[in-house]
Amino acid sequence: MARKKQDDQLTPLELEIMKVLWHEQEASVARVVERLGAERGLAYNTVQTMLTVLHRKGKVEREIKDRAYVYRPAITYEEAASQAVSNFLGRMFAGRPEDLVMTMVKMKKLTREKLAELNKLVDSMDREGGDE
Repeated sequence: MARKKQDDQLTPLELEIMKVLWHEQEASVARVVERLGAERGLAYNTVQTMLTVLHRKGKVEREIKDRAYVYRPAITYEEAASQAVSNFLGRMFAGRPEDLVMTMVKMKKLTREKLAELNKLVDSMDREGGDE
């Protein structure tokens, strides 16, 4: 049975766990539970299950050290962000990034300074022949 494309997306809890792994580079279940903090109130078994799901999704790698699994990110933050943005663009804006930017401008989520920065980035891409 083929996996649904949305299975590749990180849930909010998976993203929290991935942030711990990106910061730590590698961690045991106990370390992830510790880093998420007591205020989050996650049981050890919940985190263990989520790490197993992330492993099945190919988002983390694991190996046994001292009779316990140690987990490492299999994808970078940038790869995860790119996947999330692509999914969002496809669902909300029919894959048109310019519509997302226009919406952000209309909602006043981009300051003049950020728009100027964006303009410089586009200009440098044009000079480098990065028109895709």
